[in-house]
Amino acid sequence: MNVIEPSFAEQQAAATDAFANDLVNMLNHSAIIAMVSLGHKLGLFDHLADLPPAPGDVIARAAGLHERYVREWLAVMVTGKIVTYDPQTQCYELPAAHAACLTRAAVPNNMAVNAQFVPVVAKMEDALIGCFRNGGGLPYEAYPCFHQVMSEDSAQTVVAALRDHILPLVPGLASRLEQGIDVLDAGCGAGKALLTLAREYPHSRFVGYDLCPDAFAETAREAAEAGVANLTLQGLDMRDFDEPQRYDLITSFDAVHDQADPQALLSGIARALRPGGVYLMQDIAGSSHLENNLDHPLGPLLYSISCAHCTPVSLGQGGPGLGTMWGEEMAEAMLQTAGFRQITAHRLEHDPFNVYFVARPGI
Repeated sequence: MNVIEPSFAEQQAAATDAFANDLVNMLNHSAIIAMVSLGHKLGLFDHLADLPPAPGDVIARAAGLHERYVREWLAVMVTGKIVTYDPQTQCYELPAAHAACLTRAAVPNNMAVNAQFVPVVAKMEDALIGCFRNGGGLPYEAYPCFHQVMSEDSAQTVVAALRDHILPLVPGLASRLEQGIDVLDAGCGAGKALLTLAREYPHSRFVGYDLCPDAFAETAREAAEAGVANLTLQGLDMRDFDEPQRYDLITSFDAVHDQADPQALLSGIARALRPGGVYLMQDIAGSSHLENNLDHPLGPLLYSISCAHCTPVSLGQGGPGLGTMWGEEMAEAMLQTAGFRQITAHRLEHDPFNVYFVARPGI
């Protein structure tokens, strides 16, 4: 029996149809994610998780929202296979398995937090068009709510994991903190990690530097009102950071690649450590080489954040624009150039999308 192979034109048509179907799925998924972000901000997933199967008006009242808008949002969640719907009772339900990935009680697994990055990226479209055309960058203040989203993401991956997962990466560190040491968080963002440590370890002294004082303004007020006296948060451009042998521990959480001069900062950090001091740096787990990231589970999202935020923010400061996916290979090479000789990379079970470097200066 002769098998008739499809013609080149037929193969092309089939490939076009398949890709068109893929694009339709992408469009639907992007719309769903935008609505997931909205639902998270409005607390709708949390209320759904607390309610038995309920009609739209009950859900709206529980959330303190208008029913017509809630009903339309629920339609997205139902057609997106996130919420179930019984047409007989006209009741909606968030399955427990879905709530485990979408509610504030699901920390550190609340993916609705990460969904917020997509609307933030979309809001930057007009500004990015200008960057593409003129090659310039953007200041931090150009980004609506970015500090808030980053703070919420960090609360899951860093703040909630400090005691049980992150501090144990450095043997004996918790004991040293209890006795009293000097700590710097370089690029502290909202400063929530430092505030947590300052409360936990009152005999140690904590300093946080960030380019944008508005990022940590709320935390500074909270610390002052609570009488936390061992924490200092300060706005500082760290491109010329130079405080030799001042600290016993320095941390950076997803901050180095955004800097105006990342290599100079890392070199300054190496100099700022006292003998026996240690540097703990968290950053994105990925390769410096695109071909190695083809199967990265968050590759498209991370490169999108890089294109829309990390690269233009660095270029806007006159920096190299390393981008979010500067990669582990480049990070380790830059740590070595900075003077670090004892460098180990760690993965944490609760945070599969980041790598934690523990580095000590060497001769």
